[in-house]
Amino acid sequence: MNFWSIYQHGFARVAACTGHTVIADPLANAEAVLRQAQACARDGVAVAVFPELGLTGYSIEDLLLQDPVLDEVEQALRNVVAGSADLLPVLVVGAPLRHRHRIYNCAVIVHRGRILGVAPKSYPPNYREFYERRQIASGENERGGTIRVGGVEVPFGIDLLFEAEDVPGLVLHAEICEDMWVPVPPSAEAALAGATVLANLSGSPITVGRAEDRRLLCRAASARCLAAYVYSAAGLGESTTDLSWDGQTMIYENGALLAETDRFASDDQYAVADVDLDLLRQERHRMGTFDDNRRAHAGRTDDFRRVPFRLDSPTADLGLRRRVERFPFVPADADRLALDCYEAYNIQVAGLQQRLSAIGGPKVVIGVSGGLDSTHALIVAARAMDRAGRPRSDILAFTLPGFATSDHTKDNAHKLMNSLGVTAAELDITPTARLMLKEMGHPFAAGEPVYDVTFENVQAGLRTDYLFRLANQRGGIVLGTGDLSELALGWSTYGVGDQMSHYNVNSGVPKTLIQHLIRWVIGSEQFDEETGRTLAAILDTEISPELVPGEEMQSTESKIGPYALHDFTLFHVLRYGFRPSKIAFLAWHAWHEADAGAWPPGFPEAKRVAYDLAEIRRWLEVFCRRFFAFAQFKRSAMPNGPKVSAGGSLSPRGDWRAPSDGNAAAWLRDLGRIDD
Repeated sequence: MNFWSIYQHGFARVAACTGHTVIADPLANAEAVLRQAQACARDGVAVAVFPELGLTGYSIEDLLLQDPVLDEVEQALRNVVAGSADLLPVLVVGAPLRHRHRIYNCAVIVHRGRILGVAPKSYPPNYREFYERRQIASGENERGGTIRVGGVEVPFGIDLLFEAEDVPGLVLHAEICEDMWVPVPPSAEAALAGATVLANLSGSPITVGRAEDRRLLCRAASARCLAAYVYSAAGLGESTTDLSWDGQTMIYENGALLAETDRFASDDQYAVADVDLDLLRQERHRMGTFDDNRRAHAGRTDDFRRVPFRLDSPTADLGLRRRVERFPFVPADADRLALDCYEAYNIQVAGLQQRLSAIGGPKVVIGVSGGLDSTHALIVAARAMDRAGRPRSDILAFTLPGFATSDHTKDNAHKLMNSLGVTAAELDITPTARLMLKEMGHPFAAGEPVYDVTFENVQAGLRTDYLFRLANQRGGIVLGTGDLSELALGWSTYGVGDQMSHYNVNSGVPKTLIQHLIRWVIGSEQFDEETGRTLAAILDTEISPELVPGEEMQSTESKIGPYALHDFTLFHVLRYGFRPSKIAFLAWHAWHEADAGAWPPGFPEAKRVAYDLAEIRRWLEVFCRRFFAFAQFKRSAMPNGPKVSAGGSLSPRGDWRAPSDGNAAAWLRDLGRIDD
């Protein structure tokens, strides 16, 4: 494989084009189409969409019925077809065409010197400022037919899908302007029939508020149809007798805006984006109701015709024309992040509040280390008690220092417990740990500095054992603190260890989100200033299990890898099932340059790092080995806890069901393709 080619990783580059229209001058407009088509070809674009009736202008009214104009449309199309012979993109061009006894408003699909087919507009509007049916026939019932264009008979109808034989998943459908505004658009049926890229050629004069309406409809269509929606509206040059035009273009994919251009521009504009065909396919695989809906409408969707073509896509490095979040669980947009944090925090609080209510209102027993996870679980518990009208003293919080617990983290734990007003205590586990190690005959008991996994798990196990027995003794439940990232990597002690609890509020929250949740709690003043200061100090602390004495700071990430990269991989594995080679490609584009792209608000400057491909590949291999070949048995026995992120959860009762005795061979082989 050519690792650097977008087309090798399931992407297709699409463009929504608009520019200066010359009223009733098809030959001039054909030149403009080819000028933009050539620019799109240089950009590696697979599909380029132009405005409605772009070869004549949308606003020419009765001039659409004039033979000199219609004759020149035929010639203009011949020019576009000839000019496309050596160009990469499929061109979706708007033109009025004579057919039988009427004029049809059409999308003409052109590629490499031939017309692949023609799709008529289904619903010409006749209300408010629109008067199309005076000149234009409805194409609503045009299915299965042909039309003669430029001396050639080509497929004609709203039932046409244009499928790239050499780009898996690239299936194009075209509808025109008003078709998008009706309750059941042609594109909806086309998506059920297999279309992944939905093109809309639009005239659409601009009035106050209409741009937002278009965005709403395009976004909804892309989300509902699990597709890309490419929208191009008419701009400068259209008649301003009674209307004005803004030339809006935009590209949505599964509800997300990928690209748009400035409106009211005075020159050629085109929005370009790389559509993820793998993502769309995976979403359709997972959402079984999508295909159920297809079967419900099989009487129409099964009759769609497929017109094949070969794109002969470039294999060179074209870059990647889409935004890739460094932290897919943590949006870089400030408003979006604030909303996500609000929802995530309240999902956790509401989940715990309901669980406590359902089981008789027990106390909450929690171990507080002074690290991120237990800190966040504690502030969730505090807010749950507040909402339930219970005293925070019903939270029994214990710090359980061991051989390597630092004064810094222990002090932070005490400060947090005290400022929150919970029932706080310290229980030193080292005497019990020494006794256990001695009775086991562990070398540490004889004075040898052996700090193996047994040494670490004795401490982790004792902490959890104490918490469960304390819960028995004092009428409580043990609140788990382990996060989604640790579940993915199996970074927990199984059974009587931090893998187990009665309820785990953090099980759906990745490590990279927890720090932002705590920042949000501080910034939104959920607690008093003293608590806020302690939370800020905890945020500045290195992530560490603090189990091995003698090290200045036992760094988790130095052993298992950066959580930033692991969470990046986890999101794309869990939500989309992507191949490791594709995840590496995306990760490189997201992480290879620290100064490029947006960082989440409040992310510390000192931690804004970059990763090269070798490091990305190294930690991807670690993730694949741990996630697929090792950690599932821990997840199969994980406690209850709420799903938080749309990225998914790892509950065996919810988003992720996998065998505990699986292996990582297929994923590692794919990862090896990067070296090819």
